[in-house]
Amino acid sequence: MAKRSAARPPSKKVPSIKTVPPGPKARAWLSRDEQVLSPSSTRIYPLVIEKARGATVEDVDGNRYLDFTAGIAVVATGHSHPKVVEAIRRQAARFIHMSGTDFYYPAQVKLAETMARITPGKGPKRTFFSNSGAEAMEAAFKLARYRTRRPLTIAFQGAFHGRTMGALSLTGSKAVQRRHFSPLVPGVTHVPYAYCYRCPYGLTYPSCNMHCVNVIRDVYCKSVVPPEDVAAIVVEPIQGEGGVVVPPPEFHPMLAELAREFGMLYVVDEVQSGMGRTGKMFAIEHWGVEPDIVAIAKGIASGLPMGATVASADLMSWPPGAHANTFGGNPVACEAALVTIELLERKLVANAAEVGGSLLRELEKLKARHRLIGDVRGKGLMIGVECVRDRETKEMAIQERNDIIQRCFRKGLLLLGCGQNVIRIVPPLLITKQEADVAVEILDGVLTEIERG
Repeated sequence: MAKRSAARPPSKKVPSIKTVPPGPKARAWLSRDEQVLSPSSTRIYPLVIEKARGATVEDVDGNRYLDFTAGIAVVATGHSHPKVVEAIRRQAARFIHMSGTDFYYPAQVKLAETMARITPGKGPKRTFFSNSGAEAMEAAFKLARYRTRRPLTIAFQGAFHGRTMGALSLTGSKAVQRRHFSPLVPGVTHVPYAYCYRCPYGLTYPSCNMHCVNVIRDVYCKSVVPPEDVAAIVVEPIQGEGGVVVPPPEFHPMLAELAREFGMLYVVDEVQSGMGRTGKMFAIEHWGVEPDIVAIAKGIASGLPMGATVASADLMSWPPGAHANTFGGNPVACEAALVTIELLERKLVANAAEVGGSLLRELEKLKARHRLIGDVRGKGLMIGVECVRDRETKEMAIQERNDIIQRCFRKGLLLLGCGQNVIRIVPPLLITKQEADVAVEILDGVLTEIERG
């Protein structure tokens, strides 16, 4: 008899909806939450979580859900993987905190050595540890300015890099994220990303010859941003919050060449796309580009707060006091990250590639059957399903997308949106093909219901 994976819960039917959510216990918690927590959080549906394991989430009323959000692409190894939990317990019993900014401890050194090994690029590297993706981007932003002594930065329309003031200045995803927070950090210019599926110039790939990159060179660098004043080009390998936008093969190589030509640093935000999510440890590896600075978070520590900014040792040569924080790289999170990386390298990155490829193919079959699906795109287990009312005009089906997510929730499948009209599919990297098939079946049924009216 095959052994059940230790990362998975005992065999129970998933999904299993016993009480229409939100049930009575959930409603009580929602009422209390409404009184005391900031309303700025973007809660999508009334899920009140009691426990989770692997790709299964159980709410306070006993409903079990198949989780295809992974805590917004965070729990790469699945919820509460026993090896990660054991590493947390072991380190917490030794000591929980002695700030790595002022003191030394082995876990931080071991993790920095590991980050130097697994990130793209050769040669000695250094890592700055923080607590989140936004903080990782703040460090990258500051390091680029410090090293180049240049005041300007190029970022992208549709990009999401975080909500702290520096990261927010780089963000170009949604107006609500920036509204009433100006003035932001000056010197950031947002340029078009490789939206080949909805080209702002009306061009079609591959005949466009990467017109978007040439526009940056021939228009922005000649009339808007003097290239010799640009510290960095900051880019997501695959835009996540912007709608899971996968650029064509030429985009990153051409953009990196533009950066090298003018002495700009190539800063890659791997916060959502990194740590195995796309079937490679880092998404930029799909294009063979070696970035100057990499920002990492989300999946790095299986749910514990952790961010990392990695650059060559020569580049990350700022002096003591130039940048620091109190909790970044805390020993408990470092030990969780070390185990996470071991699990990713052993099996989960390969599983993301295999199951993700199968899932993409099944979603393409759904596209052939459902008029609401305008596009299916992604790599590995970072997938977007674009919803449209008309495939020719690409009119966005925003309300329909939201309805799909709500109905899937009520049927026990957890999904999130991104962009304006895209369903984001980012499950834990340990999901099986069987679990993926269940998700596709639920999505198929919901699409049928909505299209029939």
